[in-house]
Amino acid sequence: MKEVTDKLRNFLQYVAVKLIDEPSQAQLKVAELGPKRLRFKLVLAQTDVAVLIGRNGFTASAIRSVLRAAADREGVQVSLQIHSHEEEAEFMAREGADGR
Repeated sequence: MKEVTDKLRNFLQYVAVKLIDEPSQAQLKVAELGPKRLRFKLVLAQTDVAVLIGRNGFTASAIRSVLRAAADREGVQVSLQIHSHEEEAEFMAREGADGR
């Protein structure tokens, strides 16, 4: 599973770096949700979130489609979330307050 995760991670890093303005602020988090299930989370600068999502979400949709196609070839289910650092901090604060 690590080999598949690394391939998918490398693809996302390559695409994100080419499209965003501040790659030094980008973080890619990976969570194994179960056997053959992965969640990727890109945490970016606020301006880069808009760029990566694109007009009407078309850019993010295209990235997710290619990511899913690559994962399907390996029999893995994937999801991709795109957040700003501010949104991620709010999410983490809520999770901490809920005791999870």
